[in-house]
Amino acid sequence: MRRWLLVLGVILGWALAGPAHAQGVAERPHTRVELLAETRTPAPGRTFTVGISFQPRPGWHTYWVNPGDAGMEPRAEWRLPAGATVTPLRFPVPKPYLVQGIMNHVYEGEAVLLADVTLPPGATGAVPLAVRLDWLVCDENMCVPESAELSLPLVVGDGAPDYLAAPRLAAARAALPQPLATPGRFQLADGRVRLWAPVAPQGVRRAHFFPLAHDVIDMAAPQALGQGADGLVLETAVASNPGSFKREVRGVLRLERDDGRVVGLELALRPGEVPPARPLGSAAAGQATFWTAFGLAVLGGLLLNLMPCVFPILSLKAMSLARAGASEAHARVEGLAYTLGVVASCLALGAVAIALARAGQGAGWAFQLQDPRVILFLMLLVWAIGLNFAGLFDVNLGAVRLGGGLARQGGAHGAFFTGALAAFVATPCTGPFMAGALGAALVLPWAAGLAVFAGLGLGLALPFLAIGFVPALRRHLPRPGPWMESFRRILAIPMWLTAVGLAWVLGRQAGVDAVAWGLLAALVLALGLWWWGRAQRGGRPSPVPALVAAAAFLAPLALPWPAALGGAGSAAAARVAGTVPEPFSPTALEARVRARTPTFLYFTADWCVTCKVNEKGALADAAVARAFRQAGIGVMVGDWTRPDPAIARFLAERGRAGIPLYLFYGADGRVEELPQILTVERLLALASRGSAAPA
Repeated sequence: MRRWLLVLGVILGWALAGPAHAQGVAERPHTRVELLAETRTPAPGRTFTVGISFQPRPGWHTYWVNPGDAGMEPRAEWRLPAGATVTPLRFPVPKPYLVQGIMNHVYEGEAVLLADVTLPPGATGAVPLAVRLDWLVCDENMCVPESAELSLPLVVGDGAPDYLAAPRLAAARAALPQPLATPGRFQLADGRVRLWAPVAPQGVRRAHFFPLAHDVIDMAAPQALGQGADGLVLETAVASNPGSFKREVRGVLRLERDDGRVVGLELALRPGEVPPARPLGSAAAGQATFWTAFGLAVLGGLLLNLMPCVFPILSLKAMSLARAGASEAHARVEGLAYTLGVVASCLALGAVAIALARAGQGAGWAFQLQDPRVILFLMLLVWAIGLNFAGLFDVNLGAVRLGGGLARQGGAHGAFFTGALAAFVATPCTGPFMAGALGAALVLPWAAGLAVFAGLGLGLALPFLAIGFVPALRRHLPRPGPWMESFRRILAIPMWLTAVGLAWVLGRQAGVDAVAWGLLAALVLALGLWWWGRAQRGGRPSPVPALVAAAAFLAPLALPWPAALGGAGSAAAARVAGTVPEPFSPTALEARVRARTPTFLYFTADWCVTCKVNEKGALADAAVARAFRQAGIGVMVGDWTRPDPAIARFLAERGRAGIPLYLFYGADGRVEELPQILTVERLLALASRGSAAPA
């Protein structure tokens, strides 16, 4: 009966539809439509984006490209200048709409459909951009077909963005489903189908698969959500004649997360084994995910204390506690204050990372190191700390000392700022246990995610916290003496080596000009601190050298916005396993997987210490290169030294918030994630598996 009502509504609607007018906006009885262009002066030979905004009246809806059991997709007939081309329309993520057993795929609010127009190289003068639209708009009781002819007056020019339309089109791009780099699988059994998607299940509340083809699934049947091996599993009924299951199935996966966000993913499904799903989203499962992530974060933070930029600060702070001969109460206060400083820094960084990830920007631990200005600031900071350790100067602002002076300063203030400093300079490091833990933090609810970042801070603070609360540990510290001053100067060396490493990263990100600017700032900083130190030792304090040193710290502000910097390339140019890796792209990876080509995919960055250790160690081994070559294993690298939305999306799909990440795509179709610390033996075993024939 519902289908006959729809047909009757269509017939009546054609009679009621009003005339179409050629303009940029059209008001119809049930829909407002508008034609948008990101520029009013498109450049010849260049591509620009146009959008069609459908805004149904309250209670009405329009349709996706596959409208479901009933309805009609919007149709566009373009009229363009000679030689111009236009791509098919791209649709935002729809929502399921079930009425009386009929499933529709709809938009109940504004939906902006996008297309890209390319002008011919010799285009001049006016650009006649026009489109005729036909669409169906429905409510619960009836459907009305509507139409309009829209046009925009464009003139060939420099391609400058339209300040009104460009932000709306940018928001429309963000609403499009994002492609999944790794294909999914489907398995048929007894009129049912299980669909597996390589998406981290943490934080997913509901999911719905919208197939592009009509003859795939029973669209009105419930889709049961669960989790399988490293991904989500949906189980539903197949269509009466499931012809599309004889080939690849494509569609859009709509995810509703616990925090209310809706995420759309373009998914390609291929035949393969999909085991039955486990329950998803139970309170016990959520608690298990949280406590696992929290425990891994604590372990990861504990290991960060061994990093060259953190260990000297921790060592001096511990020895200052022993030298002071602190009481039990004083030692505990310092331990708690240090812990509070570390946790506060980790919470601040975590809050920004979670906010960026949920805004669709993609972020993780050390996200700020993708900005060369932050790299330059860190370089100057650790350079100054090293100069302080070497005895060149001391900083005393009342009760609080900064830099290396903090490490020797007693009291709660000094301990707090020492902890905050240690956490901040630890951000270039991602060690074992951290990637999975912080990846879960980005998709858990806000409170749970921040608690995981707090666990990272707790792990980083644990050694000093233990020293403050366990007298036996303090008794085993070396006895104070003149040797401590020599040891403090020796600890300046790893800080300076860290500064050298950051200067190298700065050059890789922003080029030699940025390095020259950074070295000049470091020289000015050193002169100012030397001047300050002489004034301190002579008993003639002056604010002038302090102002000179502070001015040097403003050098990062002189660097242009990161997007305007031209880097010199980075890790992708290095040889790994005896070959120059192919740069990562979702399309290239999908082509390799489709061809069943064994592929070793890794994600790295110039600021990632663990990544560089693996690249200079196991990945550079001659035996590994020979084994990979004999097994026909291709190597692909994702370089995250600078921001890359495709890499950020891929890491989010895998439930990761940081790097390194090592994946092996076998000829048998299986995907294996490797540990963050690679060994030659592990890679050789991987090569032996890669040489196996496809299943």
